[in-house]
Amino acid sequence: MKQPFRVAILGSASSGKTTLAAALAEKYGALWVPEYLREFVDTRQRVPVATDQIHIARTQVAREDAAAAQGGRFLFCDTTPVMTAVYSRHYFGGIDAELEALAASRLYDVTLVCAPDIPWMPDGLHRENQDLSGIINGYLSEELARRAIPHTRIHGPLGERLQQVQALLGQV
Repeated sequence: MKQPFRVAILGSASSGKTTLAAALAEKYGALWVPEYLREFVDTRQRVPVATDQIHIARTQVAREDAAAAQGGRFLFCDTTPVMTAVYSRHYFGGIDAELEALAASRLYDVTLVCAPDIPWMPDGLHRENQDLSGIINGYLSEELARRAIPHTRIHGPLGERLQQVQALLGQV
């Protein structure tokens, strides 16, 4: 069976990743993989510590691979191990070797980066302070450059974001 075209959706907290992934899946009749970190925080009622990072990334990847095995033309991934690496760098001072290897091993056909230009919404334990958005986006830009990952910045309200992605995926 042919693997789906994998679309990675990255960005800081409250940048619209989940909303965009769900809307794209609906628009294209495709599957999307929600961000496991949200479930982790909800079920454990705490934010992750450094030793949780590899578990979070591995679980995200396992769920992505399970969804990809179901086939379809597209698979929309609400985050990837690269975002886990970015947050590891910010909160824990670096990226451990195992997480680095996992992030380096994952390839996506298209990488989208959601601009933090929509209203920021607090979300309990899930969201860091709004002021960290610029810092996280800076780290994300550095990680994408370091890994030579081409990407497209998506901005504006949801309708505009969908149009931008449709124009990009229309070339596929």
